[in-house]
Amino acid sequence: MISYKPFYETLFRKGITEYNLIFKQGFSANTLHRIKKGEAISTKTLDALCYTLDCKIEDIIKFEKE
Repeated sequence: MISYKPFYETLFRKGITEYNLIFKQGFSANTLHRIKKGEAISTKTLDALCYTLDCKIEDIIKFEKE
């Protein structure tokens, strides 16, 4: 199962809010809602998050065996 826990840790560490991602960086509220619910997002979105947050993919998602 893919977990987005590292995403929230990265946001906290960098002092970036969801508000900032939506209203200043142009991410959709639906994208953040999908992340919060643990639903799938596209690799294009993952790429954009990595670019915006200046981080690696493992700073956004991780795989956890159920």
